[in-house]
Amino acid sequence: MPLSKNRIKQIRSLSEKKYRSEHGTFVAEGKKLVLDLLGNCRCQFLAGLPDILQEIPRLSAEEMVEATPEELKKASHLKTPPQLIGIFYQPKNALEEIEFVGKLHLVLDGIQDPGNMGTIVRLSDWFGIQHVFCSPDTADIFNPKTVQATMGAIARVNVHYVDLKDLLTRNNSLPVFGTLLEGENIYKAELPKNGFIVMGNEGKGISPDIQKLITHKLFIPNYPTNSQTSESLNVAVAAAIVCSEFRRRV
Repeated sequence: MPLSKNRIKQIRSLSEKKYRSEHGTFVAEGKKLVLDLLGNCRCQFLAGLPDILQEIPRLSAEEMVEATPEELKKASHLKTPPQLIGIFYQPKNALEEIEFVGKLHLVLDGIQDPGNMGTIVRLSDWFGIQHVFCSPDTADIFNPKTVQATMGAIARVNVHYVDLKDLLTRNNSLPVFGTLLEGENIYKAELPKNGFIVMGNEGKGISPDIQKLITHKLFIPNYPTNSQTSESLNVAVAAAIVCSEFRRRV
C-alpha cells in the first residue's frame, strides 16, 4: 500500500500549529529521531522505506506504510528527505505530579526561534533537567523544526506551557536565577542543586515582570573581561554554559 496523497497532505499540514493542536499530533522525521520517540511516545502512523520498516516491530504504530523515496520527499519538511517519517500523539504532561524541590528546572521566557527551543530541550536532556517551563509565547515544542532540533530529547524532557509569573510565585521557596548584565559572575557565584534557571527572549531578554521574581542575577563574562567582543551570546549557547556550570558544582 503506497503512501497516499491524503497522508502526505496530513503530514505536511502538521507544519501548522492549528492542525497540530486540532489533532493532538506532531511529525518527526529521520530514522534515529523516530526510533527514539517510538520508545516513549504513542505513534499513530509510520511511513518508511521497506528495509527500514522491517527493523521495526509491527505493534510500534497504529499504522505502518511502505513508501518510496519520492513519496517521502513529497511528505517531508526537510531539505534532505528522510528514510522514515512518523506521526506521534502529543504527550500530556501533568504539572501536579512534578517534584519542584530538590530539582533544577529551566524556564523559557519568550524564546522565539524553533532551533533555539529545540537545542535548549536537547541540552536539558544532556544535563538531566526533566522539566522545561515555557511562557505561552515561546516557540511551540511540536513545530517540526523544533522537534528535529531536539534530536530525540523531546521523548525524555517534559515541556510545559504555563503562566511563568504564577509558576514562580507559587514556588517562591526555590531560588530563581536569571542571566542579566548587572548580575554576579557565574563562575564566582554560589550555585545550589535546585531552583529555576530563566532564559529570556533572543532580542528583548527576560521580561520585566519575570525579572522582578529573579532572586539571583548571574552574568556570563566575556574574555578578556571588559574587552570589545560580540554584544551577546545566542540564548541556547548561554543556556548550555549556565546549565554546565550548575552541574559542575554537584
